[in-house]
Amino acid sequence: MSIEKKRSYNSKSRQAQSQETKNRILASAKMLIESKGFEKVTIEEIAREAQVSSPSIYSIFQSKRGILLGLMDEALPPEQHAALVEQGKKEKCPRKRLEITAAISRQLYDAEKAQLSFLRGASILDPVFKGLEIERERRRYQRQKETVETMANEKAFTENLPISKVRDILWAFTGRDFYRMLVIERGWSSDEYEKWLRELLIQTLLTSYASSLSQYQHTADHIPT
Repeated sequence: MSIEKKRSYNSKSRQAQSQETKNRILASAKMLIESKGFEKVTIEEIAREAQVSSPSIYSIFQSKRGILLGLMDEALPPEQHAALVEQGKKEKCPRKRLEITAAISRQLYDAEKAQLSFLRGASILDPVFKGLEIERERRRYQRQKETVETMANEKAFTENLPISKVRDILWAFTGRDFYRMLVIERGWSSDEYEKWLRELLIQTLLTSYASSLSQYQHTADHIPT
């Protein structure tokens, strides 16, 4: 085996071991936090449960806050989410862009579904976790900026909506609270949620829908009675 191949093999082996260790730490942390609460769990307890050293946890996550962020990102990794967002950026049709946006929300929250109740409970009980959730929502709001600005330049949105309001509406409608209420609490299927969100975004934001609705209303007003 050549030196380069051996180095590549060793590098991949170390990466696999590091990922396995990280996954074990996250699984142990989630189990302990669910059973005891975030504030009562220590790094040392997590280390014992995961069968790793405390310094290893600090090396990977820096703190308990870092572990929480890892748990929040675990369901749908950032790189996978970025790939979904990139798909929406490449789409030229405004209506299809919003359809992809609804699909992204559905895929993200479906992936999180198994731990949504855990995340929500922790955010209420612990201000550190709530801070992380706020930070992730801020990042989501920022990630939507480019899509909104592109569509605004294409005159895709209804004229009575300034771009700031469009961003707020898009961010609010695609938030995880609607998914939680409709899918988790009211028992909607994920397909029903995605269809509802898709139609809501299109009807609320797009000029083409507003124009067709206005034209329909104008025709109806002039139908002889």
